[in-house]
Order: sequence, then C-alpha cells, then structure tokens
Amino acid sequence: MVTEDGPGRATLVASVRVRDLSPRDLPACAWSGSAAHLRQVERELVRATAGEVDYLAVCTPVDLPVAIGGVDYRAHEGAGTIWQLAVLPALQSCGLGTLLIRAAEQRIAGRGLGRAELAVEEDNPRARALYERLGYVAYGRAPDAWDVEGPDGSIHRYETMCVLMRKDL
Repeated sequence: MVTEDGPGRATLVASVRVRDLSPRDLPACAWSGSAAHLRQVERELVRATAGEVDYLAVCTPVDLPVAIGGVDYRAHEGAGTIWQLAVLPALQSCGLGTLLIRAAEQRIAGRGLGRAELAVEEDNPRARALYERLGYVAYGRAPDAWDVEGPDGSIHRYETMCVLMRKDL
C-alpha cells in the first residue's frame, strides 16, 4: 500500500514475515557483510541443522531477506545469545530490527530459556538505544574480535569493546 505524504513524498507499507534463513538465501544477503562473513553465516546454518542455533530472516513479499540474525543456544548456559544482526541499510530504522529481535526472543522462550543476551559495540549507540528500548540492561563489558575481509580479499583482525546486555523473558 502506498499513501501520499505530500508533494513528492509517499509512504510504502509492505508485509514482511520472519522465517528460518536457508543456504539458498545467502546470495541475496551480500548486503549483510563480506564474502568471509557470508561463509561464517553458512557455517552457522550447519549448526542450525544440529539445533545449536537458530538463524532467522525477515523477508519481503517476494521472499528476499532484508534483515538477518542468529540465536546461539550454546554461548551462555540458560540463555539464548542473539548475534550477527543485520538490516539492509536502506531499510534501517523501519522496525525490522525490532521485529527480528522479538522473533529471536520468541525462539529463545520457546526453548524454555528465560533470558536473552547480546553484546553491542560501545561505539554503536543507535543499536544500544534499540536494545535498551526493547528492555535489555547492561551488565558488563568484554573485548571481542573477529576477522574482517577487505575489498582486496585480505583478512585483518578487528578488535572492539562491547557492552554486554541481557533481558529476562
């Protein structure tokens, strides 16, 4: 549905749904990170078949993923750890991240776990504000690091400090 907001402006309302991410989705998720990142997501999908993680996708009416993210059930005892959240840049701040997090929380609760946890980089105040708005509370800090692939294919180590957050479900 499209509604006019004034001269030269309109609002588009589209239906989306949340489902499990599958390997066939990966080519359509190039916006979420480098080729190395997508290889990591592919490895996580193998873990999903073993029940260790859930990996979710928010999809458009034509079934294209526009937001993705995972829940790791092995990272912290008694909790589901939400991680690797990404929203198509052009659709950020449209509620897709909120929808994705709420779906992840439902998966966590559906496994009988009473807590969701996540880590957010200290230099990402927009994401932290979203998590706080959704009821997450900071409880600590921890360093994190991962390999990042450059445009030339080179790999370098990215190091950061994260705020650890949790929410009782």
